[in-house]
Amino acid sequence: MKVSSKVSSFSESVIREMTRLALDHDAINLAQGFPDFPCPPELKEAAKAAIDADVNQYAITWGAKRFREAIAAKVERTYPGWKVDPETQLTVTCGATEGVVASCLALLDPGDEVVVFEPWYENYWPDTVISGAVPRFVTLHEPDWSIDEAQLRAAFGPRTRAVIVNTPNNPTGKVFRRDELELIAEQCQRWDAYLITDEIYEHIHFLGPGGHVPPATVPGLEDRTVTVNALSKTYAVTGWRIGWVIASPPATNAIRKVHDFLTVGAAAPLQEGGVAAMSLPQSYYEQLAEGYWQRRDLLCEALDKIGLAPMVPDGAYYVMCDTSRFDPDRDDVAFCDRLVRELGIAAVPGSSFYTNKELGRRKIRFAFPKRLETLQLAAERLAGLAR
Repeated sequence: MKVSSKVSSFSESVIREMTRLALDHDAINLAQGFPDFPCPPELKEAAKAAIDADVNQYAITWGAKRFREAIAAKVERTYPGWKVDPETQLTVTCGATEGVVASCLALLDPGDEVVVFEPWYENYWPDTVISGAVPRFVTLHEPDWSIDEAQLRAAFGPRTRAVIVNTPNNPTGKVFRRDELELIAEQCQRWDAYLITDEIYEHIHFLGPGGHVPPATVPGLEDRTVTVNALSKTYAVTGWRIGWVIASPPATNAIRKVHDFLTVGAAAPLQEGGVAAMSLPQSYYEQLAEGYWQRRDLLCEALDKIGLAPMVPDGAYYVMCDTSRFDPDRDDVAFCDRLVRELGIAAVPGSSFYTNKELGRRKIRFAFPKRLETLQLAAERLAGLAR
């Protein structure tokens, strides 16, 4: 029987497929970005206490009041001057994934155009297509993943309705600079477009204080930015699926309507765990960044040693590598297949992050949200490539 033509334009998740292969071959999963270490105990205790207290029914559709207030307070504490009204500007969603697609469904009409930077996280293209919009791709140029200003300007036009930015970025590790965000702000103002930002890695960067600039704090973007975030990466609870969207009151009103009919609401007891997360001290985030810095350096040094040419990331917990030194007849898909079957390491083919697949044929992506001993074992297995 016939299915929607929308789904024919995109494939199943390559990242999740690599996870299945990792399970089949008992491989170390450096493909999907989830930690193999526990979350902070405060989150677990708060969630368990909520279940014991029978916080097991629907929270208010757009998020429990305590959690929304805690998010707003944490935002202002982290970024002084950025004030969020938890009653009119904040929606709790089932993860950042729902946050992005709910925003697209709420703000885009069929035929609208959306500027998307590539290489991109694999959900953004389907999100625009599901919304009936048309993606316009702008390539980030390695090794520093810079923006070609002329190419960016050319991507905008009368039908541009939104831009999607992921900073810090998956898969490149790029952290968008203030001047780059100002350029995007200029174009958004000129063409009356929203900026939808995925900032789930906001605390995972290696640039020191002020390294991550929230686009909503850039002049000209205050009321245009739709900020998407979640507990998943910062607090090592990717399976909880608790996210949120911060936007202007009119945009929030639209997003809440879509969210209500899309998922009704996020898990009530886990939102209480989120309250505990928002109360963690600044030292938690400092230690988080330092820990990921160690993981990044361990993996990148191992990759460099065997000739996989890592493009060292400034943020997030992924590293893109160039495989050109190895078998020229083996593309990224075949290379990842060899890694998982012969060496017991799962990675992601670089072509899965591009519309022009040739741009990724000599690239693969590793994720490093793992214990140091897991990464050390991965390094030992990867050394088999050099033999």
